[in-house]
Amino acid sequence: MNPYPPEDEPIRLGADNLPPAPEPRIRFYRSNANDPFFGLLIALAVSVGMTGLLPDQADLRYTVVMAVLAGIAVTSWLLGSFDHITQETPENLAWGVGFALLFSVPFVLFFFDTLSRATRLVFPQTSSGALLAYLIFVIPLAETLFFRGIIQRSLEFWATGIVAGVWSAVLFFPVMWGDIVRAPAVAFFLLIALLAINLLYSYVRERNGLAAAWLCQIVVGLVIFFLPSL
Repeated sequence: MNPYPPEDEPIRLGADNLPPAPEPRIRFYRSNANDPFFGLLIALAVSVGMTGLLPDQADLRYTVVMAVLAGIAVTSWLLGSFDHITQETPENLAWGVGFALLFSVPFVLFFFDTLSRATRLVFPQTSSGALLAYLIFVIPLAETLFFRGIIQRSLEFWATGIVAGVWSAVLFFPVMWGDIVRAPAVAFFLLIALLAINLLYSYVRERNGLAAAWLCQIVVGLVIFFLPSL
């Protein structure tokens, strides 16, 4: 046996003969901001758990639940796993408003009385000022940042719309549960409307960006819920 290695084989000495070091294992926790569905479960649990306050303190329930959604979105932003709102073009913002009006104006024209009744059921004993605050600031802020900013990074726009529509039903239907039992047609109409508008928001997010979807939700809320309440 030749004790010397062949001339074409490199001689490995010292650390060259050591096996490669294993790559460090990255541990993931289901409670971090990279798992938006865990945050959604938390928000759903809070929403269902606070149904005991209904109907007298529906506004308190809305505020707390939306604060949970917004808190999860802000935490995701702080940890760097959130799609930040960049400088938007006026064209994209105009598309957001245009889609909102194209969708909501026919609803108001043909279903004004139904929407007026649904608004009184969803926001019972709510003043016009408080309703404006929910429709302009509280609800669009929380839902846009959470669903269109976080959930839609993992799902297609139509799937995000369905998830957000189911969330809206879980949020609003307990407030008017007694009326749902007496008038299921109104509840069915509201469910279809909630699914449709959330699909619209997700589509605008996909097409024109997060700020356009945010503005779209504000305009739709004002036309569909605020105007019939006057």
